[in-house]
Amino acid sequence: MPDNSSLVNSVLDQLSAAGHKKVVFCNDPDTGLKAIIAIHDTTLGPALGGTRMWNYVTEAEALEDVLRLSRGMTYKAAITGLNIGGGKAVIIGDSRKGKSEAMMRSYGRFIKNLNGEFITAEDLGTTTKDMEYIRMETGHVTGVPESLGGAGNPAPHTAKGVFLGIKACVKEVFGTDMLAGRSVVVQGIGNVGEHLVELLRAENVEVYISDINEERLQHVARTYKAKPIAADKIFGIDADIYAPCALGATVNDKTIPKMKFAIIAGSANNQLADEQTHGKLLLDKGILFAPDYLINAGGLISCYSELTGFGKKRTIQLTENIYNATRDVIKMSKKDNIPTIWAANRIAEQRIIDIKKIKSSF
Repeated sequence: MPDNSSLVNSVLDQLSAAGHKKVVFCNDPDTGLKAIIAIHDTTLGPALGGTRMWNYVTEAEALEDVLRLSRGMTYKAAITGLNIGGGKAVIIGDSRKGKSEAMMRSYGRFIKNLNGEFITAEDLGTTTKDMEYIRMETGHVTGVPESLGGAGNPAPHTAKGVFLGIKACVKEVFGTDMLAGRSVVVQGIGNVGEHLVELLRAENVEVYISDINEERLQHVARTYKAKPIAADKIFGIDADIYAPCALGATVNDKTIPKMKFAIIAGSANNQLADEQTHGKLLLDKGILFAPDYLINAGGLISCYSELTGFGKKRTIQLTENIYNATRDVIKMSKKDNIPTIWAANRIAEQRIIDIKKIKSSF
């Protein structure tokens, strides 16, 4: 038999490095399901996080992604004042042709076996219909259609939070949070990106858009009178704001030197390839970064509201708090002369430390 001890040690080392509590590998040959569920921290409550379906090149790449994403969910819940922990899941495969009812229901049974320690919702590559299939096997799912008593698609709430984060940053840089006449590059016009484009155009913002799906790119451009640009032109645009709304790590060693933006604020998770290095580079260059896990928390707030029975009014109130929370992070960043991502991390970590003193993990 092959010696897999080094592989096991590698996985456990990765868990220890970021303080993860548990990782579950799900495999069902009958439905083609290959998934990884990562539970990062449950100090504040059960882990809540979306399920992403992506055609990862390797399982190692999928593991790295789910570990980073789940950690981000912990910080997102903590900084927004929600009583839930952080988790995330990824399904390895092509969401356009690899999904089926049987696969999603099989995945739902894996979630059921976690006995409420992990609650999921939709994410990149999954839909409210997928959540409906999962709901057939377990109640530990949010974002199901409104017709079934759920909160529906969380994307509009995510986009609204990003929009408010942009306004908070514009207030800091330009002295007013009025957006008319400003320019924004939106990279990725999926569900959240399109909603963000709609909000920005309603404020008379000049919007440039980029997406790998050319048909969708042209459709959104026509619908909202946005300006389509090629992916390789993004960092040559002299715009006020860069809003990454697709995959993460687009802010890195290669892109930062090219940037002319005053602000980076988008919905993508883990926008900085390295929080320490690139957070400092942005600070030194004078580019204001809105911590992604803070301003994209609207979707999480929507799912949390569904779990707790909050109405739409309360969801809106919690989402609107993102504006002031972003302002608070900026104030700490300026006061201590540290990158905004470091300031956000401090605030989130301090809340977890404080609550850990009064309660044990879920």
